[in-house]
Amino acid sequence: MAGRKDYVNSKVASNREQIEHHVKEILKLIGEDVEREGLLETPARVTRMYEEIFAGYDVDPREVLGVSFDEQHEELVIVRDIVYYSLCEHHMAPFFGKAHIGYIPSGKIAGLSKLARLVDAITRKLQVQERVTTQIADILEQELSPHGVMVVVEGEHLCMCSRGVKKPGSKTVTSAVRGEFRTSSPLRSEFLALLKQ
Repeated sequence: MAGRKDYVNSKVASNREQIEHHVKEILKLIGEDVEREGLLETPARVTRMYEEIFAGYDVDPREVLGVSFDEQHEELVIVRDIVYYSLCEHHMAPFFGKAHIGYIPSGKIAGLSKLARLVDAITRKLQVQERVTTQIADILEQELSPHGVMVVVEGEHLCMCSRGVKKPGSKTVTSAVRGEFRTSSPLRSEFLALLKQ
């Protein structure tokens, strides 16, 4: 959603006072002094952050792809290293990483920046990485009707790195394959090889 007007979660914006109140209450409940100088503006800052990081609730990911273009290119198209940030719905802890998208057009292509915006629209809400991966692939398949889609998402999850098993540096990799990528091992291999270059 970068590169165009900033999206915000309208529910957060319209409930700003209540959210600030609850953030303040949580700070008290964990033992903080909410009158301490460093925390005076924290409830407002957290609320503004929520407006941004939960902006995906106000965006239809299908509409993000916008207009597609008729183009007779029917070879592999890849946009890789799309950085994303999301929040795990189990702990509300951040997870982040890179998404790699490949598809084989069947007469329709999307603007390349639209693929990055699609990732933002899907990740800016409470999520799990597996669902993020599936949703990207499904929306591309439904909206562009390509010959095939392959999505690989890498993520580092703070709920695993900083709590629980405490394994910093561990990465989760998920994939979704559709169409010709599902049936063609050489095509999958080509996609994966191009990601490594």
